[in-house]
Amino acid sequence: MRIGIIELIMDTVSRNWINSLYTAHFRRQFYGIVPQAVSVWCRELGHQVFYSTYYGQKDPKSLLPNDLDVVFISAFTQASALAYALAKLYSREKTLTVIGGPHAKSFPEDCLRFFDIVVKECDKDLIYKILRKEFDPPSIVSTDQPLTDLPTVEERMPEIAKAAFSGGKPTLTSFVPILTSVGCPYHCDFCMDWNNKYTSLPRKRLEADLQFLSGNLPNTLIIYHDPNFAVRFGELMDVFERIPENRRNRYLMQTTLSNLEPSRLQRLRSTKCIFVAPGIESWMNYSNKASVSGKTGREKLEKVILHFELLRQYFPDLQANFIFGTDADNGNAPVELTKEFIRRLPYVWPAMNIPTPFAGTPFFDQLYAENRIIKALPLSFYYRPFLVIKLKNYSAVEFYEHLIDLYALITSTAMMGKRIFARSATEIKLIYTVRALHLRQELAQLRRVRYMLIKDGEMRTFHEGRSNQLPEFYHQCFEKRLGRFAGLISRSDRIPVFSNEAEHNGSTVSLTGDEFKVGENCEV
Repeated sequence: MRIGIIELIMDTVSRNWINSLYTAHFRRQFYGIVPQAVSVWCRELGHQVFYSTYYGQKDPKSLLPNDLDVVFISAFTQASALAYALAKLYSREKTLTVIGGPHAKSFPEDCLRFFDIVVKECDKDLIYKILRKEFDPPSIVSTDQPLTDLPTVEERMPEIAKAAFSGGKPTLTSFVPILTSVGCPYHCDFCMDWNNKYTSLPRKRLEADLQFLSGNLPNTLIIYHDPNFAVRFGELMDVFERIPENRRNRYLMQTTLSNLEPSRLQRLRSTKCIFVAPGIESWMNYSNKASVSGKTGREKLEKVILHFELLRQYFPDLQANFIFGTDADNGNAPVELTKEFIRRLPYVWPAMNIPTPFAGTPFFDQLYAENRIIKALPLSFYYRPFLVIKLKNYSAVEFYEHLIDLYALITSTAMMGKRIFARSATEIKLIYTVRALHLRQELAQLRRVRYMLIKDGEMRTFHEGRSNQLPEFYHQCFEKRLGRFAGLISRSDRIPVFSNEAEHNGSTVSLTGDEFKVGENCEV
């Protein structure tokens, strides 16, 4: 069969030089491992495979050939509208349409309105069953087994080169993604991995990947996609240290501050870790991961700053992940503490996140039960800077004013200058500069939304929960981002369907080994 595989990293064509620079040198590298694994598995089964990633470079439909028998589409929720539009086009061509990735896992029933097969969790055996057409559309399918058998980097090289390289060669900002584990030992209520058991992937496979990269792509950066890197620290470092020190690839990873104990930092540095992205989350809660259990507010700030100052002695580049707008946040204090952190540690990139209720999490269930999710907002707005919930302690206008305050500091010329002159890898300096320029455009979008909330009564009543009518402002944003595909998604189609509201005739299938069961709910 002729099989197409496309991963939607963006949801719209880049419209100016800043967006083009950002997507080409940064966002492009957000490609995933599992879509590449699907490509490898299909190729191993003897099919003709066409793989591509879409990061805003041109018309996504043109990235795959026509006359496909099956198309696999992987998407973040932000790109869900584009995924739905492409599904409609491929359905017209009698192509079997399959969606997977983060969006399908979170909102499978919504996906089922447009796709033949919706995959929540997959492995090679499940892909084989889909290609054998063992599931009658429309169906939601999933495997119960942790995904521990992934293709090697060498097997994924055709896909990696297509996704990350230019002219067949790695660039200064090319990354090769690797997983050393799946799942997470923590249970953050907002995270899709909250109930996924932590499982290490085969160490021999990891060692083979590291040996291959050190011999064939010695100067290329590795990025570890683990939800929480090096939980089994000693075991993982033993594998890394089997590669001679002068042959090790530099790498980037994210983990918790609690995992970055002082005694471990030298081993991380000697294995060529150059970038760490711990989660601080909120100053008012989620403190167990920040190694400051029970501490909040200024007390948490001071301890976290001391920890980052220690990390700076070992790693040239750091990122801190924040969430603003949790139910524990109230007043000006969370904003002022974040601003103080940014000013005192200008060499740390502050990644701001806002509460987004992805289905399948306790966070979503709580907000849904409390009627705090703005249900008429299309799922393609489930990303920063759009507010899709009613906050506990801030009005929408207050929330946007605080975000604007934070963004103005992060993107200020003074802060950009301090980052450029900080001790950093050249690649990271370039990425930070491009990210800051891109965030200035997001800052403009924040100001526009705040302006509409102040001036437009329809916007205010919608965000206050007094109206279920989607404001024209959001329809216009939706259509502008979809461009020529906008007409494929009607205004009624834009209203999402959540799991506990879904009424469809499709089956839900959960696989365990070689068996499958049909039931009301998928087990993940």
